[in-house]
Amino acid sequence: MTLKLLLADDHAILREGLKGLIQAHADMQVVAEAATGREAVRMARREKPDVVVMDISMPDMNGIDATREIKEFFPECKIIVLSMHSEEHFITQAIQAGAAGYLLKNSVFEEFIGAVRTVAADKAYFSPAVATTIVGYVKKAPTVETEGPSGELTPRERQVLQLIAEGKRTKDIAVDLGIGVKTIEGCRTAIMNKLNLHTVAELTKYAIRNGITSINY
Repeated sequence: MTLKLLLADDHAILREGLKGLIQAHADMQVVAEAATGREAVRMARREKPDVVVMDISMPDMNGIDATREIKEFFPECKIIVLSMHSEEHFITQAIQAGAAGYLLKNSVFEEFIGAVRTVAADKAYFSPAVATTIVGYVKKAPTVETEGPSGELTPRERQVLQLIAEGKRTKDIAVDLGIGVKTIEGCRTAIMNKLNLHTVAELTKYAIRNGITSINY
C-alpha cells in the first residue's frame, strides 16, 4: 500500500526538498502541499492523507492548531510535527493536539522516513532529543495539564489571537475567518479578559511566548 503524505510548511524550498527525497520511496507519495495551517486543514479534508508532516510556525494558523482541527474531523490521520522548536511547551502542546510524532528539522532523512512508517503503523515516534524533553516533563508534571494560560482559550480564540499578533486588522480577520466584525471584536474582548491583557503589544508578546505565532516565518 502506498502511503499518502501531505507536507505543511511555509518554506517552499523545504517542501520541495522533502518531496524530492520522498519520491525515491515507492511506498510513499506526496498528494498535497500547504504553506499555512489553514491550507493544511483544507488539503487534509480534500485529500484524506495517511500522514501529515506539519511545521509549527506558519502564518494564518499555526501547526499546533491545525493539528488539532485535522484530528477533530479526521482522527485516523497521523500527524508528525517537523520543527526547529525543541522547547518543552511546543512539544507538549503538539502531543496534546494529537500529534503522533515529533522530529527536529536537523534530523537525518533516514530518521524522517522511519518516523513516517512508524506513525503510519499506528505507533508514536519522537526523535531522541524530543523524547528526553518529554521524559523531563513527565517527571516534573505527573498529571497532564494544558501548558500555560493559553489552554483557557477556545480554538477560535487562538486563531483570532494569532491573526491579531500577526498585525491583521479586525475587518481582515473577519474576512479570513468568514465571520462578522462584531464577532471578532467580541472574541478579542474575551481573549483579553481571559488572559488579563489589555493591549495588542501584550497579546503579541503572549502569542509568541506560548507558541501561537512566531511572527518571523
